[in-house]
Amino acid sequence: MGRKKGVAEFEDSPPDDFDPSNPYKDPVVMLEMREHLVREKWIDIEKAKILREKLRWCYRIEGVNHLQKCRHLVQQYLDSTRGIGWGKDQRPPCLHGPKVEATAESE
Repeated sequence: MGRKKGVAEFEDSPPDDFDPSNPYKDPVVMLEMREHLVREKWIDIEKAKILREKLRWCYRIEGVNHLQKCRHLVQQYLDSTRGIGWGKDQRPPCLHGPKVEATAESE
């Protein structure tokens, strides 16, 4: 008996009737939302792993010129790793996002 060939089917969008102000109102929708968030985190983590492998390969190929030739991959990798993970370091969520640069208006 072999495996079924094909792609697993699942909803790739969050549930429409999820209420963030009262998440425990509907337990089924709450679990669907949790699955959606976990799926999105795994996708972000896997994208970061792919970029890390590309960066590692670029470092090997370019040798001493890796600072100039692989700069775009470094920036993509750093941007992709900001704000992903499972939050085990107990930082507040405002520190997980991309860095906000100071504007000249606020000075």
